[in-house]
Amino acid sequence: MAERKDRQEQIQQIVVTARQMREIEGRAFAAGMPVAALMEKVAGLITRRIVETFRETSLDRSLRQRVGVLVGPGHNGGDALVVARELHFQGYEVSIYQPFSKLKELTEQHARYAESLGITSSDRLDSLQECDLIIDGLFGFGLERSLSESIATAINELNRWRQPIISIDLPSGLHTDTGEALGTAVRATHTFCLGLWKLAFLQDPALDYIGKAELIDFDLPLADIWAVLGNPPSMRRVTKAYALARLPLPRPPVTHKYQQGHLLLICGSRRYAGGAILTGLGARASGVGMLSIAVPESLKPLLVAQLPEALIIGCPETETGAIAQLPELELDDYSAIACGPGLTRDAIPVVREVLQSTRPLILDADGLNVLAELGTIPTLSQRQELTVLTPHAGEFKRLFPDLADPTQERIGSLQAAARRTGAVVLLKGARTAIAYPSGLVSTPRLRSVLKLSEVEASIIPESTPALARGGSGDVLTGLMGGLVATANCRKLPIDAMVESAAWWHAQAGILAAKERTELGVDAFTLTQYLIPALTS
Repeated sequence: MAERKDRQEQIQQIVVTARQMREIEGRAFAAGMPVAALMEKVAGLITRRIVETFRETSLDRSLRQRVGVLVGPGHNGGDALVVARELHFQGYEVSIYQPFSKLKELTEQHARYAESLGITSSDRLDSLQECDLIIDGLFGFGLERSLSESIATAINELNRWRQPIISIDLPSGLHTDTGEALGTAVRATHTFCLGLWKLAFLQDPALDYIGKAELIDFDLPLADIWAVLGNPPSMRRVTKAYALARLPLPRPPVTHKYQQGHLLLICGSRRYAGGAILTGLGARASGVGMLSIAVPESLKPLLVAQLPEALIIGCPETETGAIAQLPELELDDYSAIACGPGLTRDAIPVVREVLQSTRPLILDADGLNVLAELGTIPTLSQRQELTVLTPHAGEFKRLFPDLADPTQERIGSLQAAARRTGAVVLLKGARTAIAYPSGLVSTPRLRSVLKLSEVEASIIPESTPALARGGSGDVLTGLMGGLVATANCRKLPIDAMVESAAWWHAQAGILAAKERTELGVDAFTLTQYLIPALTS
């Protein structure tokens, strides 16, 4: 039982491209797994989940439920035909939409058997218009070319209907790797991803199409998965178990504040005083042992009132109310430094100074904007300690104008940025993604002897649009800074802190949105849900 649970957790973390999925399945088929047997197993699991998912619907149970099934030419269509057959045997009234005249051999066999059972089939989509549920089995993983005009027209018509739609493996029309619609795509209410999570499920463009996603594990051998992906694989989903296991919890029974890290935040300006407060509140929730916050002198009373436990350092300020320079601080006395929220671009000397420090450094907001203006990005790989960059898409483009648009080539661009800088690069979005050179982050002091050619990536698999509010990123910077400071002090892997901070931040937003609605989650409210998110 424990082994099964461990396997399930490992499977939930794995992400594959279309090529990798083909190789993994190919190994299983080469070892003797019959394609027909696997299709029966997968379709049986899908059928069971369909019945379970819709057992408690508001449909009148005294009536026969009508199910429409979209059948494509390949094995995804074969899966759909087996599901159609099994639902027919369970008493559902099943109708098939089959727009293709030429099918793969196994799919053709299932189509003939369905016909022999009296299951109606048509090449007209409107034959399904009165169905209570639609099952999409037109195309699975691996689709790369735009849909034909007739199929695109049918899908667009389907998307105007009101019935719930369950897509098998992927909503038809989505690119498996980029998550982009190839002309158009089915807008599913549920998607049952088969075997392993496809990369599309973690790409922002796919989120309008996949609905509620669920993995159907059909027991691909882990040995085959590791043979293709490596163990551990270079790309993962950050699950709850993964994130919690890497937080600096629990604390040792005998400890003191300086053994739990000392974070220096450099943030805020007269114009953006709230940025300093929100960053500080995020850091407070991290549990960091000591927190120091450098702000313009005029903000010091405000910060003392909001964060009485923090050491507030007043700094000389410019005429515009930005930090002009840091007072005589020994930056190496801190476990980590986070710099940028609310800083304004007038604080160029401050960013220059922290880049020269030998402490782990997190740059966000105006820290990133100043970095882009300075043109010193290539020097980041020469820093003695780790740098973490946390851009949104616009900031990413300013930092790396020659790389592919991160809204189109999200993972590839992110990995290229990490390779170029030797830094951890966290790209914010509906599915926040993180990239870092392999082996670099866990042992930053050995960076000079490590190769930067291999880059790992991790993706936060869920979030909420409630976080699309000013100040949410400031909270993340503070939370992450506190965790990185603690990790550095306790000699824990820093890459794990970045991943766990991003997961924790997203979970706080999800919990807050659930209790307050999406409109009720301002950045200050978000800080109040950071601790509850760990126990929800």
